[in-house]
Formats: sequence, structure tokens, C-alpha cells
Amino acid sequence: MRELKVAVIGDHFMKARYFVEALRSALPQDTALDIRTLELDWPDTPMAHGYSAEAADPQLKGLKEYLGAPDDMAAFIGDAEVLIDHLAPLTGGMLAHCPQLRLVAVSRGGPVNIDMQAARARGVQVVNAPGRNASAVAEFTVGMMLAQTRLITQGHVALMKGEWRGDLYRADRTGEELCNQTVGLIGYGHIGSRLTKLLRPFGCRILVSDPYVALDDADREAGVAQVDLATLLREADVVSLHSRVTPETTGFMNAAAFAQMKDGAYFINTARGPMVDYADLYAALQSGKLRGAGLETFGVEPCDPADPLLRHPNVTLTPHIAGASIKTVKYAAALCAEEVRRYVQGEAFANPC
Repeated sequence: MRELKVAVIGDHFMKARYFVEALRSALPQDTALDIRTLELDWPDTPMAHGYSAEAADPQLKGLKEYLGAPDDMAAFIGDAEVLIDHLAPLTGGMLAHCPQLRLVAVSRGGPVNIDMQAARARGVQVVNAPGRNASAVAEFTVGMMLAQTRLITQGHVALMKGEWRGDLYRADRTGEELCNQTVGLIGYGHIGSRLTKLLRPFGCRILVSDPYVALDDADREAGVAQVDLATLLREADVVSLHSRVTPETTGFMNAAAFAQMKDGAYFINTARGPMVDYADLYAALQSGKLRGAGLETFGVEPCDPADPLLRHPNVTLTPHIAGASIKTVKYAAALCAEEVRRYVQGEAFANPC
């Protein structure tokens, strides 16, 4: 029986031990394994973001979110046949130094840290973990909506300053319940489709805009409506973003989009920052066009501490933590382990990239 050499690169969130435990659980007991593990310093050390600027290292051109020096990562992977990875980059230059590599399992919704063209050219199969954090992000988004519409953030900030905001009980200042509002979701992927199920018991009217995915039977029968983007922006009291970053969506939530929204509407972003023009969002908040915003992600992360959005009284802010849950970790590890099992047993991959 041949020995399967596996390199596992985790971090302080996707701990290597979860990958190893899932791998040993998924593979047949008689599988001979040689596993090496490495943990990067994320999230204590921020990842690099390729959205805003080209990487200093030309090897990293085109990669979007990653952490780790290519030479160091290639040396660690070495003669491994399988790489289980969360944030480490994988470039064409690295692949040249890892000739035995045949499978890369990325524990993320998309292989944004992998040079897919180089992987295909070398015959390296890449698989990912779609929907790994859908439940976590969907729950978090509901929290953002409630924090904004029920003035939770404003009350919290005031009390931290020693100020009792009894005025938030005034009819002209208090928030509306979700059951009396229209919530619009831009994007109906793993997160958007999960979010509709969480929102339905609130009794709100739910609109979905996604030109590429149709509503499932359960949502359609429950009264969720699929509309075009213009209709959603015009009719929603709360607009929540759940699309992916593509050339089509980059910067599309801009001044023109905010102008189409209802006066006094709320904007929630628990997706990705590059889809939003934050200067235009700030202007919409300052003018009173929008009543509030919930921001989980930013165009550049960590965000600029001088960004005026960080001090706007009507904004709920979090440092890109919506997907952080133990369930996410264990589920992503299990998805990767299942792909390795399929590889070992010669079955088709569940989530090939």
C-alpha cells in the first residue's frame, strides 16, 4: 500500500488539527498517511488583499486573499501529493517546486488564493468548500439588520459613553419591526438562499435579485419574490448584499444605486467590500438618503482608521467576522476531507474548481 503524503496549511481559525481529524475520520482506516502541518498567523496577522493593488511579488499577481511567502510555502509543501489549504498562496512558481502535487483542497468558498491557470496547466486538481460559512454569515446578517432597524447600535454606543438615550423611544426616532418591512437580498447563492429561510419567520416581505440563480420551490411557495435589481432597490427598506466580486459587481453599489433606494432605507454588507463605493455610501448617509448601514467588510482590510464611516453614528461596524464560527471550521474541514477521500478512492469530486 502506497503512503499518501498530505501537507496541511491552517491558521488560528482553520486550525490544522481540525483538518487532520476530519481527514482521519473520512479516509478508510487502512489508509497510510504521512501528514505534515503548518499554521499561519492569521487572523492575528492580516491577510494580503489583491483587490486594491498588485502584489509586490509578481508571482502573486491575480491572487485576491492570501497569507504567506511563496518560497516558504513551497518548501513546506515539498513532495506532498495533496495540499489542504486555507489562506496560503499557490502560484505557478510554487508548483514548479512541488512536482508531486496532484490535489489542492481549499477550505474556502472560492480558490482566490490559487493561480487556477497554473494549476490547470500542471494537471493539479483544485477543489473548494462552497457554502462553508453560509449559516454563520446568514445569522450574522440578521443580527446586523436588527442592530440597525431597532437602533441597537445607537443605544449601545450611547450607554458606553454614559448617555441614556431615552429619546430613542420617541415615535419619530424609533425603528420599525422587520415584520413591517421589505428586505431585499442582492444575490441568492449559499448565503442569500439560507438567509431567506431565516427571515421568513419574521414575517417580512422578501425580495431577491440574482440574474443567475432561480428561487427554490420552498421560497417561491412561501412568497419570496424574485425581481430585477432596480425593483429591489426601489422597494426594499433594507438592502443586503450577498453577491460575489466580479468585474460586473465591482463598485456597483455606488451613488446611482443608493439614489434608487428608498429615502430612509438601510444598507447591509456582509459580502465583500470591493462591490461598494464607500465614499458614495458615506455621502448617502450624511445627506439622510439612507438612515443607516451595517458594514462587515471594506474595500481594503484592515480598513483605514481615518475612514469617516468608522465614526458615523448610524453605522454598525464589525471587522470581517461574519463567517467566524466553530461550525464553519468543522464543516469546511469535513468538505476538504471528503474530497481527499474521493481522490483516494477514484471517485468524482463534489466541488471541483
